[in-house]
Amino acid sequence: MRIRSIWKWGVILMVIGLVIVVSRCTQDAVEPTEDVEALTYLNHNDTVKYVGIETCKQCHYSIYQSFVETGMGSSFGVADTGKSVANISGHSILFDSYHNLNYHPYWANDSLHVKEFRLSGKDTIYKKKVTIDYVVGSGQHTNSHMYEHNNYLFQAPFTWYAQKGKLDLPPGYENGANSRFDRKIGLECTSCHNAMPTGFVPGSINKYTKVPKAINCERCHGPGELHVKRMMAGEVVDTSKEIDYSIINLKKLPVDLQFEACQRCHLQGNSVMAEGKNFFDFKPGMKLNSVMDIYLPRYSNAEDEFIMASHVDRFKQSECYINSKENFNCVSCHNPHISVKVTGSAQFNNSCYNCHSGAPKHECTEDESKLKANGYNCVVCHMPNSSSIDIPHVTVHDHKIKVPGKVKDTTGLKRFLGLVAVNNDRPTTRSKAVAYLQQFERFDNKPYMLDSAAYFLNKLGSKASQKNLWVHYYFLRQDYSAVSELINEIGEKSFLHSLNKTSYSNDDAWTAYRIGEALATLGKNQSLKFYQKATELAPYIPDFMNKYATALVATGRVEEGVTAFKKLLNELPNHKEALNNLGFVYMQQGKLQLAQLYLEKSLAEDPDYEKGWLNMASFHILQENKPMAMKAINEVLRINPRNEKAKSAKLFLEQ
Repeated sequence: MRIRSIWKWGVILMVIGLVIVVSRCTQDAVEPTEDVEALTYLNHNDTVKYVGIETCKQCHYSIYQSFVETGMGSSFGVADTGKSVANISGHSILFDSYHNLNYHPYWANDSLHVKEFRLSGKDTIYKKKVTIDYVVGSGQHTNSHMYEHNNYLFQAPFTWYAQKGKLDLPPGYENGANSRFDRKIGLECTSCHNAMPTGFVPGSINKYTKVPKAINCERCHGPGELHVKRMMAGEVVDTSKEIDYSIINLKKLPVDLQFEACQRCHLQGNSVMAEGKNFFDFKPGMKLNSVMDIYLPRYSNAEDEFIMASHVDRFKQSECYINSKENFNCVSCHNPHISVKVTGSAQFNNSCYNCHSGAPKHECTEDESKLKANGYNCVVCHMPNSSSIDIPHVTVHDHKIKVPGKVKDTTGLKRFLGLVAVNNDRPTTRSKAVAYLQQFERFDNKPYMLDSAAYFLNKLGSKASQKNLWVHYYFLRQDYSAVSELINEIGEKSFLHSLNKTSYSNDDAWTAYRIGEALATLGKNQSLKFYQKATELAPYIPDFMNKYATALVATGRVEEGVTAFKKLLNELPNHKEALNNLGFVYMQQGKLQLAQLYLEKSLAEDPDYEKGWLNMASFHILQENKPMAMKAINEVLRINPRNEKAKSAKLFLEQ
């Protein structure tokens, strides 16, 4: 007899000054919504482990063969010629006119590389080479590229847009926003584009012990360890008569919970985690809003604008979905084991015929000749190919099923209406407060976002009870005095003591970091204690360590600062701010050979690093090397013509 158990949700700086560098970072938090119905699926328990697709395929080989050809099954992989669909040749050069940088991706045998370089006339005056480790994307729409450095995962600055056959900058890198090799690939990205678990290291933003290869069976069926053990022990369930509660079968779930499994990744937006939850906590068979709320902004005169992975949001606006009383969902049309590339239009049309009986012309008012030309394909007219607002050079089917008609005039003023939790009709006040904080920080830094955040924060009780959120709010407002006043109100010792939780989202560490930043800006030495707390709670966020080391140097604890910089660079050798800062410290200590080494390494990572060039100018001034000092000053002014320190130094050197 199979034992059925009801498991609760598992929780489961000189000159030319001391140019010690600050790198700003961002993050989140939030409380749970309503309770969800208790389920009897045994693999919801946190003790049940993931076994991987290779184990699943031993018994489900035919499904495995078709699944790996789907977009999900080919969502991520090692960068080789078997995975990549990019048509890259020796002449494939991408030029960023905003930064005067060229990118040349190229193959060397079966390895993919990219060279970043800058020309002056025909001379190469700067170059950097990176080996690409992973390709993300099935290739139906795009291939983007990632590289790993000491187990830290970053995006590379080129994407292949398959539909257009075009090489271009990745989404979000255009119009002067090219972050080069610095975009961190965090848990939110890999938890949708990849298998579970992702190998993510707690206390980091983008460090991984391993990186799986694509979405696999257990993303939709839950961890398989218990199921495998039972099958191996001969405890087979006749699934034609009853449910096997050791594994999740989406077909056996209520229709609404089938939908929840899909929208975990097909409802992209502003993800607000329930308090104490993380991206690993959701498993198929659960309500998504028990783990996170997904917010999207609503605007007037923008009815047909949508982002790439907003399939669920658009689908929920369809009359077909609304009138079905939520019995019509993703799997009504899609078989997740079969690629859409080989799914015939007849299958999608048959889903339409379930409600719209008879041949297409029975209800369709379109001209017969046009219907025939389109192969009587309902999707062509009712889910047309459209461009998303976040991914260039790509078209996708708009999943808002609608009757084509007169085009609505959307030329009027586009006005923000508010954030909507698409997967939760009753989000908590805390959830809404965090949503507006994150929307400002990550997507849209309009002041009214913070005004709305303050409105909801003020409904949550005392500031002391919500101190992390208030610190976040004041930090984004750049109201550093208010942060200091809150510290004084609560008490420094008490505040530090309360920051004691480690988590995948690093909430307490982020609060400590933000306080450190605020106090450092105010010139208060107590910032050191909060930077130290941030590094203790999140030891694998190099930017935190950089700020802690900087504070040590600024308070006279220079050797401890040097040790901290070296520890950081052992963790992430290409951290340009730490290289620059350590070079400056060595320069102050008179260790000029070491100073030059680290300053040059810093500029090798970024040829447009303004603070690095300032320190290099200082170095050459100390060496009384006027031509090289002037060259460094001119580089600063090329990057920032308004830099007052550089302008003053240039006047001095020209005397």
